[in-house]
Amino acid sequence: MSLRHEVRLAAVALQFLTRVPVRLDRFEPDWLNACVRHFPLVGACVGGAVAAVLWGAGQWWPPAVAALLALALGVALTGGFHEDGLADTFDALGGVVPRERALAIMKDSRIGSYGALALALSLGLRAALLASLLAGSALALVVAVVASHALARTAAVAVMVALPYGGDADHAKAKPLATAVPAGLLAVALAWSAAGSGLALALGAPWMPLAAAWVAAAGVALIVGRWLRRRLGGYTGDGLGATEQLAEIAVLLAWLAIAP
Repeated sequence: MSLRHEVRLAAVALQFLTRVPVRLDRFEPDWLNACVRHFPLVGACVGGAVAAVLWGAGQWWPPAVAALLALALGVALTGGFHEDGLADTFDALGGVVPRERALAIMKDSRIGSYGALALALSLGLRAALLASLLAGSALALVVAVVASHALARTAAVAVMVALPYGGDADHAKAKPLATAVPAGLLAVALAWSAAGSGLALALGAPWMPLAAAWVAAAGVALIVGRWLRRRLGGYTGDGLGATEQLAEIAVLLAWLAIAP
């Protein structure tokens, strides 16, 4: 593939995962499937913006305020895309219901008790974790936040590659994402995350928290993937959103548990 085409795919990924306005000179539906290789890159960009606001706001206001402002920016940039998936997934799978009923609940725009609880806990826990990062160095803060976003999207790509689509492919909101995702796309996604980690290490970031972050993201991909396979027979778009959110939390928890 040409560099120009890869830039186009990265732009498609940015357009799909965020509210950032992106103009494309042309578009093919199958690019939506191919662009998943660049999800970690988009995650790193979102994480970089969140980290910048967190550190900057932390120079003026208490850690809790800075963390909430940074979290608000992240939600605004993505339009609550992943948060919506988390809430829908827990609404659908929080109770003991058949697969068909769970899929119907996922399509319901209303939020239930399981979804509301999951969303509240996710926002609260991430805000607390971001606030805790302000006690460390600026480099550690940036690396931790960027890694949490990049590795969380990598975990979602891993679930897409490992599982078949578990919903109704004919009525999927993004049909190209309901088709088989080649393993080679995960290799590129992993390469993006590895390159970012290599850069962080070269700048002096501690290796143990970074290694723990990788293990945490992989663990979430494995656990959520098995959960989705058992309950739905495969992944759904909402399930991928839940994977991203849970991996983001797990990465920050792992980082703060190991960081000096």
